[in-house]
Amino acid sequence: MSEESPFDVDSIRSQFPALDRAEDGVPVAYLDGPGGTQSPRQVIAAISQTLERGVSNQGGGFRASVDADRIVEEARSAMADFFNCSAAEVAFGQNMTSLTFALSRALSSAWGPGDAIVLTSLDHDANFTPWVLAARDNGVEVRIAEFDVASGELDPDAIGELLDDRVRLVAVCAAANSIGTVVDVATITEMAHAVGALVFVDAVHIGPHRAIDVQATGCDFLAASSYKFFGPHTGILYGRLDRLAETNAYKVRPAPSDPPGKWETGTQSFESLAGVTAAVDYLAGLGGDGKGSRRSQLVEGFAAVGGYEKTLADRFLDGAGRIDELKVYGSTSEAVDRVATFAIAMEGEAIAALTSRMISAGLYVWSGHYYAVNVMDRLGRTGSGGLIRVGFVHYNTATEVDRVLDVLAG
Repeated sequence: MSEESPFDVDSIRSQFPALDRAEDGVPVAYLDGPGGTQSPRQVIAAISQTLERGVSNQGGGFRASVDADRIVEEARSAMADFFNCSAAEVAFGQNMTSLTFALSRALSSAWGPGDAIVLTSLDHDANFTPWVLAARDNGVEVRIAEFDVASGELDPDAIGELLDDRVRLVAVCAAANSIGTVVDVATITEMAHAVGALVFVDAVHIGPHRAIDVQATGCDFLAASSYKFFGPHTGILYGRLDRLAETNAYKVRPAPSDPPGKWETGTQSFESLAGVTAAVDYLAGLGGDGKGSRRSQLVEGFAAVGGYEKTLADRFLDGAGRIDELKVYGSTSEAVDRVATFAIAMEGEAIAALTSRMISAGLYVWSGHYYAVNVMDRLGRTGSGGLIRVGFVHYNTATEVDRVLDVLAG
């Protein structure tokens, strides 16, 4: 842990049993957070206790069914605090990708020739292809806002230049899962709303790093995945209540006709929803002395997380700058807002070879395009094996940063 940070990372790590893993006597460093984080004991316990006690489907009236009702409502309340919205504006699904496909199908049913949507090349493919396919099926024009290759940033004006009264939707990420860029969603939303367009936000990668506030950004829809912020594999959709109500959902006839239930296809994973609540409570528990509302604790906890992760990011960038053959894609400036996710390549060493060398040293990293297909195309890396992604979250340590740098230095 950085001496400059009061963040007690040793105490944090003690709550994550997976972090004790070792291979061939070498401690494992989980640097694959952008692809999925590990879970603390309270999340694991919430899931297992739900299954041990027994839970039935909703609407039965008997105790196990009432338990299911309670679990769902508790998860809605937890995610309402996480997003800063009302519980009625929270719907659950299998994952963010499935929810995005469902929403794209529903929204696009009102589109037609002459309409347009705006996407960005910075996004994960889950916030690109669902909209492209929906546009294709309805004769809608797709406009793509490009990010700056040198800085990795997405200038809101790049989107603004594509907006006119034909645009029905702008889909954008809050943070890039590929190169760590943080996007100015509030400014983009204001610009989109000025021409009457809706805004959908992919918040999957911002989820473990920053407090999400849909009231502050003003977006119409936002989706996240619990397994990216220390919970189970469950997707969560926020939608402004009026937007959820006025949009026709594809659902079976007995399903609720009102939000949020009309957006939840089939039976939910109740044990996973118990884990979602536990994950939010875990993050709220990072917020100081535990006083105040859960929302205020989440904001305070994420402030502490952000401060600590910045020490890791700065340490990595400082060390990376001393390795001549190493190239870090995206911003390397402390003045640019980013999360501690880095895409790298080593001159003279193939991506596959470097990945193997890092994994052999107990460093769990991803390589390839990691579903950021457009990013790799824009960076000119598609034909070169993509890049290696190193992602730090708040349970990572300065020692793990140094281990990465030592391997890269050779």
